[in-house]
Amino acid sequence: MHDQIGDKLPFPFEDLGERNVKNIARPLRVYALRPEVIAELAATRAPPAASISQLVVAPRLSIVVLPFVNLSNDPEQQYFADEISEDLTTDLSRLADMFVISRNTAFTYQNKQVNTKQIGRELGVRYVLEGSVRRSRSQVRVNAQLIDAETDAHLWAERFDGDMGDLFALQDEVTGRIANALNLALIGAEAARPTLHPDAVDYIFQGRAALHRPPTRDSFAKAIGLFEHALALDTHSVDAQSWLARTLVGRVSNNMSDTKAADIARAEELIAQALAVSPGYPVARYTKGFLLATQNRRAEAIPEFEAVVASDRNWAAAIAQLGRCRFLAGSTQEMIPAQEQAIRLSPRDPLIYGWCYWIGQAHLLQSRTDEAIVWLEKARSANPAFPGARGWLASAYALKGESERATAELGEARRLNADDRYSNITRLQAAAYWGVPKIRALYETTYFAGLRKAGMSEE
Repeated sequence: MHDQIGDKLPFPFEDLGERNVKNIARPLRVYALRPEVIAELAATRAPPAASISQLVVAPRLSIVVLPFVNLSNDPEQQYFADEISEDLTTDLSRLADMFVISRNTAFTYQNKQVNTKQIGRELGVRYVLEGSVRRSRSQVRVNAQLIDAETDAHLWAERFDGDMGDLFALQDEVTGRIANALNLALIGAEAARPTLHPDAVDYIFQGRAALHRPPTRDSFAKAIGLFEHALALDTHSVDAQSWLARTLVGRVSNNMSDTKAADIARAEELIAQALAVSPGYPVARYTKGFLLATQNRRAEAIPEFEAVVASDRNWAAAIAQLGRCRFLAGSTQEMIPAQEQAIRLSPRDPLIYGWCYWIGQAHLLQSRTDEAIVWLEKARSANPAFPGARGWLASAYALKGESERATAELGEARRLNADDRYSNITRLQAAAYWGVPKIRALYETTYFAGLRKAGMSEE
C-alpha cells in the first residue's frame, strides 16, 4: 500500500526513490517537497493553499500531528508539548500504511489560527491530530483529539493524566497510548466511509474493523470474507495476505474453527507469500509468530515477536505475546510485566480480555489466588463468552474454598467451549501446550489441582 500512495501524489512532490528508513522494516518510497515549494513555505511559514490545495489527493490513513499547545502558566514548558508532538509523529509513522506529514511541515502551523479543512487541503491529509499539554506542579494533563479534515468533525478525543516524576517514561506512555488508540480510531473511521465501488484497500479496512470487535465465530467469518474480497481484487496484496492469515490463525487460536487444519495450511501459505515479497513486513512477521505460538512452537515464535516490537515499540499485542512465549519457555517473571505494558499502551483494546487472563494465570500458577481471581474476573467481564477465563476461575474459586462458584464457572466453561476439553483432566492436558517442564509443574500443582477440587474427573 505504501507504493500505491506514491502514485497519487501531485507534482510539487519530488520522488526520491526507495530508501531503507530507520525503524521501518521494508523499503519505502520517499517523497519530498521540491526546493521551490520549500522556499515558498519558509517565506510564509504557513503553507500556501493556492500552490498545493487543489492538487493533493489525500491518501487513506493520512494525518498531520499539529504542534500541541502549551496551556501551562510557564512558557518554558513548551518543550514538553513539542516533544509530545514530535514523538507522536514518529510513532504514527511506524504504523502500517500510515502517511504522516513531517514534523518540520507540521510545525509551520505553530501559533497559527488555521481552519482544519484548510490544513487538510493544503497538506493533502484526511485527518488532523491536535492537542494540548497542561502542567501543574508535578502533574501533567495531555488532551488529544482527532479531526476529519474533510468534514471538520471530531472523531475521537482522549485525556491522559500523569506524574512528571519520570518525564521520559510519562512521555513514552502518553505517546504510545495515543498512537494505539488512534490506530483503532482511524481504521474505524476509514471502514465507515461510504464507498460506491470499494477496492482492495477498502475491504482491508473493513476487515480490520471487524477484528477490533470481541472475537466470535461470526466476527471471524465476517473478517475472513472481507479479506478474501480484498485478495480477490489484488492477488499480490501483502496486506490482504497478512491480515487474512492473521484472522485464520486467530480463529484457530480462539478454538472457533471447524476447519483447523485447512485454516493453518492456508495461513502458512499466505504468510510465505507475504514474506517472500516483504521479508520484514511487521504484520506478516507478527502473524508468523502468532501461527508458531498457536502450533506450540513458542521458542521459534519469540524472535518473530521481538522483531515486531523492535520495529514498533507500541505494538501492544506483540508485547503481550512475547511475554507469554517467554513465560512458557521458563521465564516466570516476564508474563505479568508484558501484559501490564500492553494494557497501559492500549487500555481499550479488544484483546484486553486475553491480557487480563494471562495475568490471572501467572498469579494463580504462583499461588497468589486472590490476585488471580481479580484479574480473571476482569477477563470474564471484558469477554463473558471466553471459556478460558471461566475454567481458570473455576480452579481459583475451588482453591479458595468457594465450591459453588467454582462449579458454576466450570459449567460455563463446558457450555461455552467448542470442544470437550473441560470434560476431564486428561482431555484438558492433551488440548494445549503447558510449557517447559518447570512451568508445566506449576500448572499441575495449582490449575489442575483446583479443577480437581471443582469436580473435574481425571478421565
